[in-house]
Amino acid sequence: MDLSQGSSGFVGFAGRVEVLEGPTGRRRWPDDVKARIVLESFDSGASVNEVARRHRISPQQLTGWRRAARQGRLALPLEDDSPGFVPVVVEDADAPAAEPASGATAEQASVIEIEMADLVLRLPAQSPPERIAAVVAALRLSA
Repeated sequence: MDLSQGSSGFVGFAGRVEVLEGPTGRRRWPDDVKARIVLESFDSGASVNEVARRHRISPQQLTGWRRAARQGRLALPLEDDSPGFVPVVVEDADAPAAEPASGATAEQASVIEIEMADLVLRLPAQSPPERIAAVVAALRLSA
């Protein structure tokens, strides 16, 4: 069909047609799906653009999720699906309790210590397990 002279007097087309594939608009991503995509983007040789294109998200969105993971706001799963155990040191119950440092209360002195290379991170013992897991995941990424 000749577009220069249609039956309705249409004289050519000077616009642009864009075909959208896949879902459009706002989507809600579960944290476990975000974490899996972020973990995939951290693989050696992976490109943020390529991973984002494969999952049909924008590179900016993936970059935001990566930032959230680094800041401990998005917990990443363990890469090998095995539980992450670390050595635990338990002090003898009969040993005298250590004095809290510099006038701190016993509650303030109760901490969880995470040692990694030359870094020692101390978290309050009453920290939620999810937060501790997020911190450990973020530390693993930075190593």
